[in-house]
Amino acid sequence: MQIDDYLKAGKIAAEVRENARKKNWVGSTVAEICEEIENEIRKREAKPAFPVNTSINEVAAHYTAEPNDQKTISDTDLVKIDLGVQINGYIADTAVTVCYDPQYDNLVKAAEDALSSAISKIKIGVKASDIGKTIQKTVMKLGFSPIANLSGHSLAQYTIHAGKSIPNTWSIGGFSLSGKEAYACEPFVTTGNRPAGFVREGKTKNIFALVSRKKTKNKEADELQDYIWSNFNMLPFALRWLVKELEEKKARELLEILIKKKAVHAYPILVETHEQRVAQAEHTFIPTEDGVTITTSL
Repeated sequence: MQIDDYLKAGKIAAEVRENARKKNWVGSTVAEICEEIENEIRKREAKPAFPVNTSINEVAAHYTAEPNDQKTISDTDLVKIDLGVQINGYIADTAVTVCYDPQYDNLVKAAEDALSSAISKIKIGVKASDIGKTIQKTVMKLGFSPIANLSGHSLAQYTIHAGKSIPNTWSIGGFSLSGKEAYACEPFVTTGNRPAGFVREGKTKNIFALVSRKKTKNKEADELQDYIWSNFNMLPFALRWLVKELEEKKARELLEILIKKKAVHAYPILVETHEQRVAQAEHTFIPTEDGVTITTSL
């Protein structure tokens, strides 16, 4: 594990996240938000680990801007800004919820408090299920609900979801944290004091990732596949990132071929099942014997 690269990526991610937290985005389009934050990462001599997510209100995750996306942030919107930074494939994954409507301040605070409570329990050997129990207890005590079918995850080089999940609710069993892995903890919180909330898949799919390098027998599609591999490896990417090289209509056509051939996976947006608003907070961390290194902390 390249701890130095994890730490460098984390420092950049923390700086960019805090700048995003402080800025007033009301009146900005989601395209402007994504491009500005991704460019801030590049200016710091790193690369985005995935397209910036700007998931609004009941959309919990996986919305990024389409090319020239004119969806605009209003002063009543709750916006999850989820960003990733990679250096040599080693990833920092972090998120903040920005909102300018005071009625949702407590919802945002519940996500932040749940993250802080979870992080305070972490060290080598702690069970992931106990982290989920802490998150759920914290969230419900504040009168809200954790999202049960969203979770944190282990990280690996060029792999955001590396096979292990850190739940946001109590669960039986689960693995114990290792000092040889990095993880992301990301409580998602919604309204109502139910035991838990849930998300469903929406129709929109605008985040993609290469899952296979098997040739399609379509020359242009195979060339795009090679371009994706060379530039993004197996990490997620956006259509926005392809239209710098290809005309948008052609990029969409070739992506569709790659999806049908199962060379590329398209991620649907995730929407709270009752269409209630969702807040998110997230850090990347590496457990130690007596605590934790939060790579995405300033």
